[in-house]
Amino acid sequence: MAVRHDPIAKQCRDFDISPAVLGYDKKESNRHPGANVRRKFSEYGVQLKEKQKLKFIYGVQENQFKHYYEIAEKQAGITGENIIKLLERRLDNVVFRMGMAKTRREARQLVRHNHFRVNGKKVNIPSLLLKVGDVVSVKDTSKSSAKFKELAEMAETRLSPSWLEVDKENLTAALKSLPIREELDYEVNEQLIVELYSK
Repeated sequence: MAVRHDPIAKQCRDFDISPAVLGYDKKESNRHPGANVRRKFSEYGVQLKEKQKLKFIYGVQENQFKHYYEIAEKQAGITGENIIKLLERRLDNVVFRMGMAKTRREARQLVRHNHFRVNGKKVNIPSLLLKVGDVVSVKDTSKSSAKFKELAEMAETRLSPSWLEVDKENLTAALKSLPIREELDYEVNEQLIVELYSK
């Protein structure tokens, strides 16, 4: 499936989510005529849109997303919720949730540039799935950089989910439990995604 290159604000409008969900503080514009016109979607169209919304929020491509679905389907519990828990456990998302990146896109870049450690070991794979008990930390030599000093100041005012124990002074975060569906900062009907893949 092709990657959309529309502006972030436009894609947020299309998916009916706030840019803040992605870490952007840009205000929504009223310059788009017909934005409030409700288009009618088929059942397939509604299901596809929910899948595209999750892919957009977490920045994953189709093959990767389908792989998460296959893992979620084999796990105990509700498949749709399992998909969300897998996405939330990605290293780039945890970096974003702990406040060490303004957006998930920036988090992916910082992870690739070796600024983070997982359980003390160098990791540069944004899609790495963390386990309960794993500890993410900023590399010692990165802590003194202007970039991370700025991020640390911003992190002071950001709320972290209850499943993540964040030490803002030492720039670390521990996954103390699995992500909680009810703490999401966006609306999604994940059951529609399961129905889409079940066809």
